[in-house]
Amino acid sequence: MYRPLSCYRLGFIPFCQYTQTCLEKEDLLSLPPPPSSQSLFRLADLNHQRPTAFDISPDANQRRQLSKQLGFRALRKLRLTGQLVASGKKNWALKAKLGATIEQDCVITLRPVITRVDSQVRRRFVPETDLAPMEDPMDEIEMDSDETLEPLPEEIDLLSVLAEALSIEAPDYPRAQGAALSETNFSQPGVAPMTDADAKPFSGLGKLQEKMQKDS
Repeated sequence: MYRPLSCYRLGFIPFCQYTQTCLEKEDLLSLPPPPSSQSLFRLADLNHQRPTAFDISPDANQRRQLSKQLGFRALRKLRLTGQLVASGKKNWALKAKLGATIEQDCVITLRPVITRVDSQVRRRFVPETDLAPMEDPMDEIEMDSDETLEPLPEEIDLLSVLAEALSIEAPDYPRAQGAALSETNFSQPGVAPMTDADAKPFSGLGKLQEKMQKDS
């Protein structure tokens, strides 16, 4: 008598159910692990065969410390997501996206200035022996340098990477909307102040020349 395949059993598990269970386990094993929330990675412990994903969002205390370290008023939002990928036998690459909301003092009015940062972060970690030697300042030949290259460490501290990226992306001279520098006067006590125009004696020559041409 013919019976469908689903009727045959392997032990107490139907054959078709057993096969499906095995396939599901294989699928789970092939899935990449979820992104790690840790910020310190020891390279010797990482998998060279597949990327190590990370997703870190510093808490309020860590954001406060970073703000103080970088001279910000506050860091309202902060997140770094990406991967650490082996490149060859020794090299490692970091590919990440930085998202941050920075609050700084206006350089003119000291009012708060809000800046939104969304940028790509790239780092390549190689042995020091593979790094190009420092150029001679007296050498007239200027070589292009790869700013993403860094010496290969034993551990990669993502908080340090994040802090460095923030210091690069944040405005050096944040200015509130509508803020403008007033005229600067220079003088010693009892001496008539020198204005910005006095400090630039040739700034009016162009207008004077135009006037003379019209009069002639």
